[in-house]
Amino acid sequence: MGDHVLEVGPGPGLTTDWLGGRVIALTCLELDSELARSLAQRTAARGIRVHCGNGTHMPYRDCSFSALVLFTVLHHVPSAALQNRLFAEAHRVLRPGGNFVGVDSMPSLWMTLFHISDTLVPVDPTHLPDRLQSVGFQEIKIGLGRGRFRFSAQRPKGLGRSDDEGSSRHGSSTS
Repeated sequence: MGDHVLEVGPGPGLTTDWLGGRVIALTCLELDSELARSLAQRTAARGIRVHCGNGTHMPYRDCSFSALVLFTVLHHVPSAALQNRLFAEAHRVLRPGGNFVGVDSMPSLWMTLFHISDTLVPVDPTHLPDRLQSVGFQEIKIGLGRGRFRFSAQRPKGLGRSDDEGSSRHGSSTS
């Protein structure tokens, strides 16, 4: 998966616990300040970095990570436009050749009921390849499963866009 992985939206950290033992370095970006604080305290001894922040405006330099992962996060992003912004940010913070992978739930009655008092903006996996390609990803793969889908995409290995040249729009790295 690479030498420095970013997990966006770890929540309480169930997937963080699994990832932490499988990657060289792990950074987490969590929107909820209480969840971020709790996860940071719980994982500090293992060297996992946890920051509070928004995946649509990541506080990291361009080309900071070898991989970025999202586990059941996309449907919590409050609009398709913000989901697209998250995709663009993922592309920006990934190194050339970096992998963007994730899984999310398919729309269903159960999902609707479960999210009555929560954000639910399902992602149509049939349109996801076009959305990822529009921000610069390539080698996009979608897998459909029972009630969920998984995806993978890669930031191109070569240069080709102005943000691929290492300029940083977000100041110093906090990773």
